[in-house]
This record gives sequence, C-alpha cells and structure tokens, in this order.
Amino acid sequence: MNAIQIYGGNCLEGQIKIQGSKNAALPILAAALLINGICEIENCPDISDVYHMIRLMESLCCTIDRNGHTLKINARQLASHIMPSDSVGVMRSSITLLGALLARTGNVSMQYPGGCVIGQRPIDLHLQGLRRMGVVIEEREDGFGAYAEKLVGTVHKLPFVSVGATENLILAAVLAQGETVIENAAREPEIYVLCDFLNQAGARIKGAGTSRLVIEGVKALHEVSYRIPADRIVAGTYLSACLCSGGEVFLQEAPCTQMGAVIMAASAMGAEAYESREGLHVICRKRRKMPPKLWTDSYPGFPTDLQSAFLTAMTLAEGTGMLEETIFENRFRIVPELQKMGAKITYRKNMVMVEGVTCLHGSLLKAEELRGGAALVLAGAAAEGATTVLNRHFIERGYEDICKDLRMLGIKCEKTNWEERND
Repeated sequence: MNAIQIYGGNCLEGQIKIQGSKNAALPILAAALLINGICEIENCPDISDVYHMIRLMESLCCTIDRNGHTLKINARQLASHIMPSDSVGVMRSSITLLGALLARTGNVSMQYPGGCVIGQRPIDLHLQGLRRMGVVIEEREDGFGAYAEKLVGTVHKLPFVSVGATENLILAAVLAQGETVIENAAREPEIYVLCDFLNQAGARIKGAGTSRLVIEGVKALHEVSYRIPADRIVAGTYLSACLCSGGEVFLQEAPCTQMGAVIMAASAMGAEAYESREGLHVICRKRRKMPPKLWTDSYPGFPTDLQSAFLTAMTLAEGTGMLEETIFENRFRIVPELQKMGAKITYRKNMVMVEGVTCLHGSLLKAEELRGGAALVLAGAAAEGATTVLNRHFIERGYEDICKDLRMLGIKCEKTNWEERND
C-alpha cells in the first residue's frame, strides 16, 4: 500500500515555493473547453486531480501538451460528449465540465461524480440551475444525460453558497443567449480567478469576488494565456505545519490577500505572521495557545479545507478549545487517528472539543481523504518517533510532493510502500 513515513520531533526551518492552486486550475481547465482554439495555462500544479482532468479532456478529443507546469490546450476538435466513467467516478471536479460541454456541444452524458467522502455534496443545484437555462436532463440510476438546443440566460438565486454550482453556472452562462444573474454566488478566490480567465478570453462578467455575478453572453471566446495563482490551501497547510512543530518558515508566493482568516487564526494561536509581496513569513517559537472557538465558513471565513490541519495544531496547544465544521457533515474523519497518537478530542456531531496535550506519539495511520491525509502527515512531523500514513494517493490529489516540501523545511519524510517494508 502506498504510504508516507515521517520521523517527527524537529522544528521547521527554511523556505519553500507554494505550488499553483488546485481549486483554481480545475475550473480553468474546464473553461478551456469553451474556446475554439489553443489556451496556454502556466503554473498548473502537477497533481493527480489535474492528471485525471487532462485524461477526461483528452477523451473528449482535446489535445493537451504538457511542459513542466505549463499546459497548451487545443479544444478545436472537441467532439465527444460522453465522459468515461473511470475518470468521472474518482473525481468530484469532473462535474465542472458539465456547463462548459453543454455550451460547446449541447449534449453531455456522464456518471454521477465521485472522489469525495467528506460530505454528500449533492449536484442538485447544478442540475436545477442548468434546467432553468433550457437544459433537458434525463437522470438514470448511475448517471444522467443533458441536452440543450441553446442555453438562455436567467436569474439564479442559490439557496446556499456553492462553489461548484457557481462555477458550473458561470461556464454555462458565458456563451448563453442574453444575461445571466447569479445571486448568493460563492466569493472564493478561485471564482474570481475563473472569471478573470474568462474575461481575458472575451467574456463579459461583472461582480467577480462578490455574491452577485452578472454575465452577458457572448458569441465566442478567443485564445488566451493565463497563469494560475499560488494555492492558498497548500500555503495554509505549511503554515499549520509550523504551528504543529514550531519553527520559522518562509512560504514563497503564498497568496496572503486570500488568507486573512487563516492568518488571523494562526496569530490567535501565538504565531507571528509577516506578509509581503514575496510571500508569508511565519514564526512559532513557543507552545501554541488554544483558540477558544474556531469554525469553518464560506470565504472570506475560515476554509473547511484547512479544518483538519488546524485541528491537528490544536491538539498540541495549551488549554481547551472547540472547533465547529459548518460546511461538510463528515469532515472529522481524522479524529480516531489523532486519538491513536494521544490527542484528547471529544466528538459531538458537527464539532469537537480539544484538550491540548504536550506531545503526540508516532503511530500507523490511515488517510481517507485529501486534506485529512495531509493533516495526518503534519501530526507525524510533530510527533515523537516514527509515523506511517497509509493511502498516500489521497494526498497526491492536491499536493505535488508533500514529502519533498517538508524535507526542505527540515522534516524527515519519505514516500514508501508499507506492505513491502513489512514483508
């Protein structure tokens, strides 16, 4: 079984460059399908989720050339509308292709997307919104087909904030006839980046970064070159690593303007964080303070994707505190694993009570999802002794090479095959 071996106990020292954003790259790749030409995407992260998206797009007759972190996407020959089940079934973000494919081909057939165990994430909002734009959807037991002679702009009032639904409706609306309004739209930085990419390609989108988007449909988009910004969640992960293990790190190109709630939470725990154009400088020399309460929320609130990492830091903080998850109903999956290491955590529905301990102990752990898996690696880095985190493939969905990054910061960490090591 693929795994990561960590030898804990060292403080973090050094600097790393933050990779391109996963959550920005995937919808931008989907948006490239809207363009009857070649797009160049720079700083695209080398992660498995991007690999699966590339496979999906190639199955739809796109040509994609990769040179390091730069992709050249040629969607001129886009023809197929049937998405292969092997990629759709392992990747939640495949649903983002729906709006773009309908806009270009008017016809889509796909399985229900997979790749997520942290919550239900129903796609009802996506389908309801597309129906309002003239899409006929035929649902089956294992998937659905969608067809539209033309997409027509309308007003969408989302009952709750949904990043995925906002992205899909944007992608469908850009080439739709007339004006589309999305109210209660997600405000995440990745939404702003998607709108910026599309506007540079000739779209007419107003309100990016606010809860109300107005999109005037255009007849066509043109070729564009675009650079993916740095990943705020990866930057927040390594900030959390410094909270867990102590030390001093510089996170080059960390998108500080997108990390306000995270930096505020880290400062409340006793870290010193210094923002600059070049990145984020984090110092944590003393034992962490326990925040009395921390809760996740839609942007600009504290991101759910960093809940597990901060929970890990809280297990080593001084005092007692509470962490509430308001976005997903199943995102405390790492609690039993942290308890194996000596953490004192009491679980109550959508919140946990944490009593800080002075140290964690190395253990054999099992990752069950992306962000929780990364948090277990942070726990291993802070623990006494050796820790093995199984199911490395979950972590590789969002981190180019978490072992290499942590080694650059002074942590002994390596990829391994656990079964081979124990024969």
